[in-house]
Amino acid sequence: MKKRISSISALLVAVSISLCGCSLPEESVKEATEFLNDNGDVTEESDAASSLSSEIIVINDLFEPLLEEKAAQEASTEATTEEEQAPAEDDGRDHEVNIVFFGDSQLANGRDDGTSIANFMQSRIPYSRIYNMAIGGTSASLEQTTSSASAENMTSTCFLGMAYCFAGKSDRNATLSEKHPDILETMNSIDPADVDYYFISYGTNDFLNQAPLDVSVYSSENEKAHALYNSMATAIETLKAISPDAHFIIMTPFYGLYVSPDGTYIGDSYIVSNGVGTLSQYADKVKNVAEDVGEILFDGMYGSKFDLYLDTANEYLMDNLHLSLKGRQIVARLLAHEVNFREDNEPYAYCETDFVKIAEFDPDEYYRYDEGQMKSYFPESWEKYIKGTFPLAQPSQEALDAYKAEQENGG
Repeated sequence: MKKRISSISALLVAVSISLCGCSLPEESVKEATEFLNDNGDVTEESDAASSLSSEIIVINDLFEPLLEEKAAQEASTEATTEEEQAPAEDDGRDHEVNIVFFGDSQLANGRDDGTSIANFMQSRIPYSRIYNMAIGGTSASLEQTTSSASAENMTSTCFLGMAYCFAGKSDRNATLSEKHPDILETMNSIDPADVDYYFISYGTNDFLNQAPLDVSVYSSENEKAHALYNSMATAIETLKAISPDAHFIIMTPFYGLYVSPDGTYIGDSYIVSNGVGTLSQYADKVKNVAEDVGEILFDGMYGSKFDLYLDTANEYLMDNLHLSLKGRQIVARLLAHEVNFREDNEPYAYCETDFVKIAEFDPDEYYRYDEGQMKSYFPESWEKYIKGTFPLAQPSQEALDAYKAEQENGG
């Protein structure tokens, strides 16, 4: 048995295991039939669900595929059906909705050609103005190679560093002018006090960098800056201080797969560990941050918003890690609800009930919730809905006629 374990370990080390840099046809993704259990023994897979939740494969040399070029190629060859829309005619609102994005490549991809999550969201949110400051390859935590965590000396583009720059605690020119002048220009174009919403997406690169999940409250500020939970919480509190009226939507990493160079399935975000934890555990830590700072969580790991998993990964991911064009469109639709119901553009029922089945997704479709169910299960939404309050959710003529009849009959 020990010899067999050694052989499998050697194989895992010998191949350059990573999140594969290209999409694979579904039939070429092979499920693992053996797993290393907590005792180091190899066991045959008898129950896929229990195996995924309890067995861990440790790989120490994970890295992020560099796919900016692939993302651009995909966007140019695959038709984009959603186009940016001009704001609707003035309805008496006194301000635009200012939305700031901080994150890694999941938010940065597609920015240059207008196919980013932020771009698609703008087309779905009236009066919205986006400020996309996401940078590919960045983490929430300070890089392990950076020894000092003092804000005044920090020039890192990690989330903590970007928050310090936006708050004026770090020198944004020194941090961004050389490599990211476009981001600097974006940052300079908005006053933090005017931000209405922050969308934040980090965790995958923290996982790939083997950043600590968290550290003790008694740890030094330097140690806290290098840990996912502590750095993210500090960054959000920094932004909350300068944008006291803003809402925060904090996104977890997205579920993904790990394959060998020959396309053999090794494991997924639940079972492949970097030696510190699995990507799902990093997602759990992001969830802890959202809970502890009292802000909104968007789940990209456990399929609560769309059916992301092993059998749909090739549809919403381009390389088993990064969201494809379709994936970005799906996420944008779901995230837009978070703003639209708070801005009274659509009822809360839309945000609460929209669940996307990836195989059936139509980027041109605008989600509508069943009127009968809204009336029964979301009475407050229904009262505003039937009176035409929501510009993006108008009642059907049938519902209007029924409502009129009820009112005439004293209903």
